Amino acid sequence: MSTRSNSRAWKCSVPRSVTPGRPRHARRVGQPPERGTGRIAAPPRRSQTRRVQTTEAAAPDDTRLRRAVTGKLLFLFILGDVLGAGIYALFGVMAGEVGGAVWLPMLVALVLALLTAASYAELVTKYPKAGGSAVFAERAFKSSTVSFLVGYCMLAAGVTSAAGLALAFAGDYLGVFLDVPAVPAAVVFLVLIGLLNARGIKESVRANVVMTVIEVSGLVLIVVLGALVLGRGDGDVGRVTEFPPGVSVASGVLAAALLAYYSFVGFETSANVAEEVRDVRRVYPRALFGSLLVAGVVYLLVGLAASVVLPADELAGSSGPLLEVVRAADVGIPDELFSAIALIAVANGALLTMIMASRLVFGMAEQGLLPRPLARVLPHRRTPWVSILVTTLVAIALTLTGDLGELANTVVLLLLFVFLSTNIAVLVLRSDRVEQDHFRVPAVVPVLAVASCVLLLWQQEAEIWLRAAILLAVGVVLHLLAQAPWWRGAPVEPASDGVVGAGR
Repeated sequence: MSTRSNSRAWKCSVPRSVTPGRPRHARRVGQPPERGTGRIAAPPRRSQTRRVQTTEAAAPDDTRLRRAVTGKLLFLFILGDVLGAGIYALFGVMAGEVGGAVWLPMLVALVLALLTAASYAELVTKYPKAGGSAVFAERAFKSSTVSFLVGYCMLAAGVTSAAGLALAFAGDYLGVFLDVPAVPAAVVFLVLIGLLNARGIKESVRANVVMTVIEVSGLVLIVVLGALVLGRGDGDVGRVTEFPPGVSVASGVLAAALLAYYSFVGFETSANVAEEVRDVRRVYPRALFGSLLVAGVVYLLVGLAASVVLPADELAGSSGPLLEVVRAADVGIPDELFSAIALIAVANGALLTMIMASRLVFGMAEQGLLPRPLARVLPHRRTPWVSILVTTLVAIALTLTGDLGELANTVVLLLLFVFLSTNIAVLVLRSDRVEQDHFRVPAVVPVLAVASCVLLLWQQEAEIWLRAAILLAVGVVLHLLAQAPWWRGAPVEPASDGVVGAGR
């Protein structure tokens, strides 16, 4: 394994990270932390406060990124990452596990996601320039190998998620427009995503807001339809507490909670935009918890509405379960309209995850953590074409290894390792005091979060572990190859000062 330090955040995440240890201006202020109290040190005296404010005011100059993300935009950014593709694609699979009580695993998954989100809120507000989970891991464990594995798990989860979403895209929602086999359609879809990725996609928070509105509109429509059906006396409220015969409630809820957890992931990527958020220590926790709670309420209402409108077996038998709800409501909404909304949600999720994955590969290759050829870019488009090609081919291969539910569970397994690392990092870094105020959770919360990650990992089947192990083995081999002398010093086309992949 490489002993090369990875304390700098990868270029795909954030340009710089803060050096672990005491902040640069802590000595200047001279405010020691309280020992043994478990609390943040008392505020400095008035003269010291003046110096703290001067230093904090200068903080934005320490980053090349523009602090343009307000609290509202951050809220919508996280909400857009969480809402959408998962619920459109996996609702039927969850109904197959727990019947009409599909809202229950949604509630369980929400609580588990909030536990880990609390750890992210503490670390992001404590180290607002540190970036994502990989940097938190290196700061806590002082190991570039652990940092690489955490970052690679996020990368592998992104590619696997795109493969699953490609299968969802090629299901019943696409069947409204075209009658084509699922796997070939998924392959063509991923090729098109790869071409768009290579051409250069300029993503922005405001563009994500538009996509969020489209995705949410489809989910709100399901809730409204459920209310209409119930109002005219056609719905069956009793279904929301029905479980499939012969299924243990506990085992069914935990199995469905694994899938429901997939619908809540995405909030962790918000750690990578910490440097671009105004007043991040105050804004980030509110936006993070607020967006997760809103997403949870929407998911719960969708689950209740769908169960009222349709029996669980009809939901479970469809790869476009929410389309079946629209049809059963029989209020004159064209299938094409709702299918288009669902396809936009799924396609946007796949595109964003592939953009993230290819840029992660690019950044890790530039840092020498993956073979240098993966960092090659197109000379005019400035897009990382080799990493895009490789991630696209891997995603295509993954579509041949399992169905949507299996791929979603693989994503959850990989991300659970990331979350486990972050939750442990919170506890380890409690001894690293910083002078500025930040969000802080009781120690019991990350402990419960660690326990929840272990519980969900325990529920995974052997086939899911095997797929994840193969992906991790590929990453380890590539990491070892990256240390070979013929690649370690290989020249790579220099990246521009702007965002890689912005295109023209």
